[in-house]
Amino acid sequence: MMNLLQDLQYYPEIYLTTSFILGLLIGSFLNVVVYRLPIMMDNEWLPDCFELLEKQVKKHLKKEIKNIKKKTSKKPLFNLAVPASRCPSCNHKISALENIPVISYLVLGGVCKSCKEPISVKYPLVEFITGILTFFAVYYFGFTIEALAACIFTWCLITLFLIDMDTYYLPDSIVFPLLWLGLFLSTFNVFVTPKQSIIGAIVGYLSLWIFAKIYGFLTKKDAMGHGDFKLLAVFGAWFGWVCLPQIILMSTFVGAILGLSMMFFYKQDKDKQIPFGPYLAVAAWISLYWGEQINTTYLKISGLQ
Repeated sequence: MMNLLQDLQYYPEIYLTTSFILGLLIGSFLNVVVYRLPIMMDNEWLPDCFELLEKQVKKHLKKEIKNIKKKTSKKPLFNLAVPASRCPSCNHKISALENIPVISYLVLGGVCKSCKEPISVKYPLVEFITGILTFFAVYYFGFTIEALAACIFTWCLITLFLIDMDTYYLPDSIVFPLLWLGLFLSTFNVFVTPKQSIIGAIVGYLSLWIFAKIYGFLTKKDAMGHGDFKLLAVFGAWFGWVCLPQIILMSTFVGAILGLSMMFFYKQDKDKQIPFGPYLAVAAWISLYWGEQINTTYLKISGLQ
């Protein structure tokens, strides 16, 4: 094991190649998480919803609700490990050789081996992007704890980005561990000090929470979900409060541009909800690498430095 670590440290080409391959494999796993985790969350919430509904509805509906609840409770085990991945069209079980990141997609010609239905290009794209971003993280930070932290941070951001885009969920099962990890890393002065991390987490959550409350009071509409508050708290814990203004500004700018574009080009309803988490994630990834330079440049331009 020590020899392997030494080889990775002293031979950058091995280190970088290994990081890219690892990123491809992680990307394949992220595809599973993005698809299954929202379903797992729904399956977990459904019994609670029925239990609450039983308390609210009239007596003559209770029997029907109990029958539905009994049926849903008999669902087969479903988590990130089981059942095995299958084709959504023909239920063909995907073998290990059909599940090699990117390569299998190319070899199969982008279609299912069994029914020849097209496979979404999203899967190899997620794998490839994860591989590239993992490669970039280890190239940028080198053989350091910061590189490992940056990889974990990036993998979580990719997952949150895709889940929020599809379902408007920002799962606590990802957000909270990422928050605790940021606070833990700060005790070793990774990225920020403990004081900066704690203040950043507090300011991150409260800043969006206060904005949402004011916006809701003035417009009688919800500005954003509580997941966005928690996600910004994560970024505050990782980078300190000084990076939060740029993250908010960048994400708001990108979100506004894309929102207006969707309304103009695709005639999307202006009242349709737009997930804010993906834009926060992109802005935070940029801050991971260039946040300090962005702040320094802004202070110089504004004459504050």
